Amino acid sequence: MRSCRLMARFVSSPETFFVEEIPAYLPVGDGEHTYLWIEKKNLTTLEAVGKLARVLGIEARDIGYAGMKDRRATSRQWLSLPGVNPAMAQEAVVEGVRIMATGRHRNKLRVGHLHGNRFEILLTEVANGEPAKIAAALADLAAKGVPNRYGYQRFGSAGDNVEVGLAVLRGTRREPDNRRRKLLLSAVQSAVFNRVLDLRAKEGGLLVLRSGDILEKVASGGQFPSTDLAADQARVDSGEVVPTAPLPGGRVRTPEPGTAARSLEDRALADLGIGADELGQVGRSLPGTRRPVVVKVTLDEPAVAEESSHLRLRFSLPPGSYATVVLEALGVEQGRQDEPMLASDAAPAI
Repeated sequence: MRSCRLMARFVSSPETFFVEEIPAYLPVGDGEHTYLWIEKKNLTTLEAVGKLARVLGIEARDIGYAGMKDRRATSRQWLSLPGVNPAMAQEAVVEGVRIMATGRHRNKLRVGHLHGNRFEILLTEVANGEPAKIAAALADLAAKGVPNRYGYQRFGSAGDNVEVGLAVLRGTRREPDNRRRKLLLSAVQSAVFNRVLDLRAKEGGLLVLRSGDILEKVASGGQFPSTDLAADQARVDSGEVVPTAPLPGGRVRTPEPGTAARSLEDRALADLGIGADELGQVGRSLPGTRRPVVVKVTLDEPAVAEESSHLRLRFSLPPGSYATVVLEALGVEQGRQDEPMLASDAAPAI
C-alpha cells in the first residue's frame, strides 16, 4: 500500500501540522462539568492539562480528555473540568493554550469519546509536477485504506517507551503516575500490533485472510472469527469487514490455538521478547482490544491545495490513527523539528 518516494517534505510544527478533534458529542448546557474547547501549541495534551490544573487550582487527574494530540502541532480538542465556573475557566491564562469556548455537560470526558480527527498538513519543498502525483496517491489511499500502524510518536522521543513499559510491566521499574503508566504499557501493546502488521504484510498481505482471523464489521464495529475463508475473503475485498490485530491484554479476544492467525500473533510476541500471557496478567487495568489492520482515510474539501511553493493536505482519520502513517504511505519525506510526544494523536489502547 506504499507508493514510491515523492518529491515533497514534511516537518512537524505548529505552522505545518493542524489537528482538530471530531467530538462524539457537544456540551448540552447544564451539568457539573465544564467543557473547554482549547487550542494548544507545542504542548502535549498532558502538559496542557497540567498547566490548566495549576492555574485553576484543581487536580490534573480530574480533568478529562477524549484523546491525545501531538505536541509539535496546532491542535484543538475538548477537555472537561469538574466544579469549575465556566466564566473563570474562560479567563484562565495558560502559556501555549487558548480557550476558545466553554460549556456545561453532565459527564466527564473519557478516553475514546471522539469520532476521529481532522488534519491539515503543509508540505514543503514540493517539486514541479508533484502536486498532481500527491493528489492521485492520496485519492488511492482514500479508496483502498492505509495500514493502521502506530506512528513513531507512540514510542517516545528516545524510542524507549516499549523498553520502559516492559520494565513497568515486570515490576523492575515503578511508575507512580497512573496516566503515564497507562501510556507506557500502551506502547508495549502498540509494538505488538505493529509487529503483527509487519508479519502479515511480509507473509501474504495485510488483507489476506488466515485461518482463525478475527474480523471486524466496518459499519458496526462488531467482531467475529472467520469460519469460511473464501466467503469472508470476499467480504474483506468488498470492504464490508476487515481483519484485526491484537493490543494484548487480560480480556482481548485471540484466535483459536493451532490456527495460522494465532501462530502469527504468537510469533509477534516472541519477536519482541514478550511472554504469551505476560500482558494478560496485568488484570482489569489492561484489558486489551483488537484493532483493524487497515483504516479508512476520509478526504476533506479540498483534499489538496497548492499554496505558493507549499501543498496543503486535508483529510480525516478515525480515533487512534496517525497522520504521519498516511504521509509514510504516500512516500513523503518526513523530518522532526523537535522530539515527539510520549504518545500522540491516539487514545491509550487499554
